[in-house]
Amino acid sequence: MTEPKEFPPAGGITWVRVCKECGQCHDGRDSHLFEYQDEVDDELVCHICLQPLLQPMDTPCGHTYCFQCLSTFLHDQDFCPVDRQRLQLQNCRASSLLVRNLLDKLAVLCPFHSECQQSMQRCELQPHLHNRCPAFRRLREEAERKKRPSWNELKGSKSDGDLADAKSTPITHTGQLSGPSEPGLVNPAFEEGEDDTPLRSSLVAEATVVELFREDPDEDLGLRIVGGKDTPLGNIVIQEIVRDSLAARDGKLAPGDHILEVNDVSLASIPHIRAITVLRQSCSRIRLTVMQEKGFKPRPEHLAQPSASPPSQSPNPNQNHGTIIQVTLVKRERSEPLGIKLIRKSEEPGVFILDLLPGGLAAKDGKLRNNDKVLGINGQDLRHGTPESAAQIIQACEMRVNFVVMRLPDLSEEGGEGQSRGSRRVPEPQYFRRRSEYLKEPPLGFSSQEKTVSLKKEPRHSLGITIAGGRDCRCRLPVYITSVQPVGCLHRDGTIKTGDVLLSINGMDLTHLTYNEAVTILKTQAAQNTVTLQVIQTFSEEEEQVGESSTREDMDTLEGPKEDDINWAPLWTHWLGLPSYIHWCRDIMLMKTNSESWGFSIVGGYEESRGQQPFFIKTIVPGTPAHFDGRLKCGDEIVAVNGVTTVGMNNSSLIPMLKLQKNKVTLTVVSWPGSLV
Repeated sequence: MTEPKEFPPAGGITWVRVCKECGQCHDGRDSHLFEYQDEVDDELVCHICLQPLLQPMDTPCGHTYCFQCLSTFLHDQDFCPVDRQRLQLQNCRASSLLVRNLLDKLAVLCPFHSECQQSMQRCELQPHLHNRCPAFRRLREEAERKKRPSWNELKGSKSDGDLADAKSTPITHTGQLSGPSEPGLVNPAFEEGEDDTPLRSSLVAEATVVELFREDPDEDLGLRIVGGKDTPLGNIVIQEIVRDSLAARDGKLAPGDHILEVNDVSLASIPHIRAITVLRQSCSRIRLTVMQEKGFKPRPEHLAQPSASPPSQSPNPNQNHGTIIQVTLVKRERSEPLGIKLIRKSEEPGVFILDLLPGGLAAKDGKLRNNDKVLGINGQDLRHGTPESAAQIIQACEMRVNFVVMRLPDLSEEGGEGQSRGSRRVPEPQYFRRRSEYLKEPPLGFSSQEKTVSLKKEPRHSLGITIAGGRDCRCRLPVYITSVQPVGCLHRDGTIKTGDVLLSINGMDLTHLTYNEAVTILKTQAAQNTVTLQVIQTFSEEEEQVGESSTREDMDTLEGPKEDDINWAPLWTHWLGLPSYIHWCRDIMLMKTNSESWGFSIVGGYEESRGQQPFFIKTIVPGTPAHFDGRLKCGDEIVAVNGVTTVGMNNSSLIPMLKLQKNKVTLTVVSWPGSLV
């Protein structure tokens, strides 16, 4: 075994250089470093780096290596480093749970031992650094202070209340990520009180490197993304984390994160469809550099409340997002169980309390209840976590376990018979049959064309198409074509393509139907001798350019599933070209109990150089009404505020309208599902 290196004093380490997982200074591509207190058995040592194994992988020939060491070695070679037998990474498998547990239990010393003389099991080091290590916390706070400009610096020489020209974006608030302000960006997340003192200072945002490892190099990451250079959003933004996916199991990414780089390839100035290609690349390790919002830093007099935690005041119980409660449980000894059963639900992400065991610590405390949604434990975000990740955090806690939970109104007490207590909000029946009343143009670079095909056919012959969507699906999509089968009459005609949105068949409107209603009408009308089908095809300038310049292999990557795959779905940009009469709107009412900000930033609006661009949600700030309500998503298009259309508005028109709404605002939005990668 090699002697542990002498770690430099904490005072000589900067936040940028220190690894956020092991606390040591090393290159981001190198393995994590640990200072082991005891001699480690040779059977637990990697034959490549000669250090205790990290993410151990077993080869078919019986040897074990660190995942990163092995993948780097096999990038240039095709044999096992020990016996030189032919070897490919996809033939290797993760080591047994027994081996991983033995490695996790190795005793390590805190890397900041000059200030923190703590030792712990290796698996407990990261929670220790983020929750208990004073030196690590000091470095983080110093970095945040340097990155956050004062309110006066943000305002510069602008006149009081002139937020429209500020064009503030969270990216410009991080030291290493600063850049020119983006055209058309407004930010209602920043508001001032009547005395011109800031309610909150600048957003806290930082660049983070997240590495995802997958046994199948072609496995989906489980991200839905929006944005791109060819869209008003500019950046590539995570809209949603798919449940039980690779990204969900890893737990480090969250909706609203801006993806800046993928395996050292910058996404800053590429269109949406090219970003999809980069994110869908086949590899066992994918390295993402993301900009993550951490919420606001409060004013000094509010420092008692952590900036990353939800506000402690209880909102009006009639609000949709329920009541936020903070509960601290103190264990008598570290191994004492809390007596809490945690579950996940099918209808929404996150972790919920199923039951409190009688006589347990939580039941005796009495503040937590069944069906509470766990937002965070000891400062770690669990809004999109799993019961397993929550249990690991609890097990790593010393004596105090701090819960932040959301308690929803008990709908059964309000006459909501037949609904589960876990329902997030009262249904909105008006939403399901609400065609847009707001006429507007698609974003610059996106368009559509109506197509009509009439054909004569034998009644027994099929149209040969499969469909998806319908106004009863999650995003209230119109009915669209997922494949055109080579055996059907529409394939022979060639006019109808995968992705076309169905308008009508034989004069019968299909745009307002559920999936089952559309299937029934299509089958009935297809049985006739003459069929007239009307559809809309959307276009994107960037997609057309990519299609002209790409090889067949590239296009297969862009299209994702083949045309005969019933699970095929269009990219997010596909929907942007649809005319407004196809849109179906949703009213989202946000409420607040004080003068805090609404908590979202918007990009778009009228500009002389670019004309009229729709307003899109670009950022949703943690710890704000928009965040806790949970219905707004990055990439949602705002078409009206309190019933007043946003068409023709510029920044200076929209900001005052939002600021005038002191306690309640109704946003009318159109929401399209992000592209799956």
